[in-house]
Amino acid sequence: MDHLDQLEQQSVYIFREAFRHFERMCMLWSIGKDSTVLLWLARKAFFGHIPFPLVHIDTSYKLPEMIQYRDRLALEYKLTMIVGQDEATLAAGATYPATAHLAADDPRKVTRKQCCGALKSGALKATLQGTGVRRKLNLATGAYDIDADREPWHGVIVGARSDEEGSRSKERYFSPRDKNNAWDVGDQPPELWNQFKTDFAPGTHVRIHPLLDWTELNIWEYIKRESIPTVSLYYDQGDGKRYRSLGCGPCQTPIESTAKNVDAIIAELRSGKLRNIAERSGRAQDQEGRGGLEDLRRDGYM
Repeated sequence: MDHLDQLEQQSVYIFREAFRHFERMCMLWSIGKDSTVLLWLARKAFFGHIPFPLVHIDTSYKLPEMIQYRDRLALEYKLTMIVGQDEATLAAGATYPATAHLAADDPRKVTRKQCCGALKSGALKATLQGTGVRRKLNLATGAYDIDADREPWHGVIVGARSDEEGSRSKERYFSPRDKNNAWDVGDQPPELWNQFKTDFAPGTHVRIHPLLDWTELNIWEYIKRESIPTVSLYYDQGDGKRYRSLGCGPCQTPIESTAKNVDAIIAELRSGKLRNIAERSGRAQDQEGRGGLEDLRRDGYM
């Protein structure tokens, strides 16, 4: 097997181990390249069928191409697609985009990190625990209806990679959280010689990371090899820019790049042009305030 084959087999093994040990399990799908590779691997692991729900946390600020792509693939692959959202915060206008025009000392002003804390971390907790509204894709009508299932999910599959950002390098393949989804970085089980701890106490919330050892280049090489469909935002549309990492529209910026297809992105990564530029450098919330993304992730962020 070549290196991609080895990574694929390891990820498939992690999927099957997780499915064997967690009765209530779901998978987060952010619509980005990593979680879409994760989706592809899940279909391989279970022979074309994904036996657990996919969960997308919709902040309402995703670029339209992302939502269109999500629904197209969900209908095509006949996915059990669940969408969670902090509807109360959105209705109250207590978000960064809605308050960006306010003066810095205005008590109503919301920072990017506070916005992420509500629309991403808070919405994710409520969706996973079943305390928030879950909407399920109706494969017959294409509409999202209220989901009657309110039971919590204890195993959550996530497309995090160690090389993407510093806090993710501290993760394990099977990484426990407390009952509030909070992450204690110093209390992670050892994983030596491919021996994974999966016998957690009943009710423990565990994040599962099948892509932990993949790199950004591996992801794009695999997308090429498998002809995996991806969002058009990753490619230069003629203005010499493209997105390297996808998030909310108001808090992300594209990079300077003329890569118009997968081959060009692979060549760009291999060239070293992006070696000293963080993959998430265009995600403004990561750079805001002390602690950056790790603070958000300790509190449940993806």
